[in-house]
Amino acid sequence: MRLLSIFLTGIGILLFSFSPNVNEAVDERSFVLTKSDTLKKDQETGLINDENLYLVKAQCTTCHNSKLILQNRFTRDGWKQKIRWMQKNHNLWDLGETEKPVLDYLEKNYGPTITSTRRIPLTNIKWYKLQQ
Repeated sequence: MRLLSIFLTGIGILLFSFSPNVNEAVDERSFVLTKSDTLKKDQETGLINDENLYLVKAQCTTCHNSKLILQNRFTRDGWKQKIRWMQKNHNLWDLGETEKPVLDYLEKNYGPTITSTRRIPLTNIKWYKLQQ
């Protein structure tokens, strides 16, 4: 089963890499993109549409649901550690030349976000003693 999965993934990657015009091939597959957000997402997976989306789909969603990507935000090193962990513990194959574009995609679209929920420090505080 694993060999079949690897074989089909390899064929998919080869077909995309030798396609004379990848954009036409993508259009022919009639992927419907949602336009409700500023970032276009693949309707099938919910992943952000990007030039490397199809590599990520071939390498990642072959084994697991795209929600594992959607619910996490890691740095490039963090994603790389996850790949190594999957290779060590779940027999993920060597991504070879596709590892760099996959990491580029994950870092660009699912990197950590900067959020600030901490309030501005208080100033001019008037302390008082509690009366008993």
